[in-house]
Amino acid sequence: MTEPLSDYDKYDALGLAALVRRREASAAELLEAAINRIERLNPRINALTLKLYERARAAIARGLPQGPFAGVPFLLKDLGQMLKGERLATGSRLFADYVPAKDSTLAQRFEAAGLVIAGKSSTPELGCSITTEPAAFGPCRNPWDATRTPGGSSGGAAAAVAAGIVPMAHGGDGGGSIRAPAAWCGLYGMKPSRARNPVGPDLGESLNGFSANHCISRSVRDSAALLDATSGPEPGDPYHVVAAERPFLEEAGRDPAPLRIALSTKSPGGGPVDPEWAAAAEAAARLLADLGHHVEEAAPDYDFEALLAGWRAIVGAILYVQVTSYAEARGIANPLALLEPVNAAWVEEGGRRTGAEYFRAETVQQGVGRRIGAFFARYDILLTPTMAGPPPKLGSLVGDTRDLDGFYRRLFEVSPFTAVFNASGGPAASIPFGLTSAGLPLGVQIGADLGRDGLVFALSGQIERARPWAGLRPPGFS
Repeated sequence: MTEPLSDYDKYDALGLAALVRRREASAAELLEAAINRIERLNPRINALTLKLYERARAAIARGLPQGPFAGVPFLLKDLGQMLKGERLATGSRLFADYVPAKDSTLAQRFEAAGLVIAGKSSTPELGCSITTEPAAFGPCRNPWDATRTPGGSSGGAAAAVAAGIVPMAHGGDGGGSIRAPAAWCGLYGMKPSRARNPVGPDLGESLNGFSANHCISRSVRDSAALLDATSGPEPGDPYHVVAAERPFLEEAGRDPAPLRIALSTKSPGGGPVDPEWAAAAEAAARLLADLGHHVEEAAPDYDFEALLAGWRAIVGAILYVQVTSYAEARGIANPLALLEPVNAAWVEEGGRRTGAEYFRAETVQQGVGRRIGAFFARYDILLTPTMAGPPPKLGSLVGDTRDLDGFYRRLFEVSPFTAVFNASGGPAASIPFGLTSAGLPLGVQIGADLGRDGLVFALSGQIERARPWAGLRPPGFS
């Protein structure tokens, strides 16, 4: 099959939009290029759970909004965000027949920015894993090594972007679910501040405020421009974050003033950190010092085990309500039989939680936020490895066990650095920083205090200019 636009995958999203604006390519040509790559490459990585070709073609035929990404193909994660009339399976057999009757606010804003939603990307069941291997749809594979996970829960999004199917894709992050797959697939992944993007029209917050939605991208500027297009409160929000001082795209293009940066390469949970991942963070620290920033070793002081216990309690209780409410509405007598064993165990545990336990867990979360706030009174940025090591082999973290304690422990052994920013609500991004000796991507994380998304974009952009990663592509996906 001949690809309609031979250099389609060489552009980032703003680059493709510029082609459309200059009439050097049409939105229809970009869509057919994306479809061609889906048909040719997706069988190798299994990144999509739903193809929306005709919906996308119809959107172009009606005429696209003149947003910053007009005509750019895009994927929506098959979790959380509704598209009216399109299945939202949540990676699960239980929700396989769920078809929303309305759009999510964020999905509407994606389309208002001109994005053309061509499909839905794979996610682990209920989004509750660091690997994307749902029993309902089969394992998603990392384009860098097909025997390994691309990460989760936005694993399909990251695999698709790394393979050049789309230049950026929607992701959600409730414990590292944007940053983990971005790191393991050699991409940029930004989790914005809590309440920066809306979660309506039904919810006021997602996962008790742990979760934030945005994207995984090839470039910092795409991520910044998309957040400019989608962020801001909607009527009925219970709270909103402080407004940005200037456009995030502008922030991404300017070098920040000298910053106080704390470096930590030790796992807050006390587990091992792969030497190559620790070395990447140390190399990033040296680069930042050369760029004029003050860097010293320091780490926030918080109770890691209490944070994880609280996260587990809150998420489990929310899952229980989601699963049982859906089952009751649909007349499903035994919904747990349709879940993977580990998630069935988690839902059961969530159903046993008392209101007092939930409140105690919420208090722990807020206490961590206070400690992180105090830390960022002394430092502007916390720099760490994004992950504790390379992506695990497929099959090593699947949910075919009822050993919830063991599963949960392994989850946070491989991802100990990310969840603190879900508890604090602050922005954090994973930045590509070279390859391991085995040829797999490395990522470093930078995070800041709640509301300082612009600072994260500014420092990300400065690193991108100093250490460009645009040419970091998995072999065999040209």
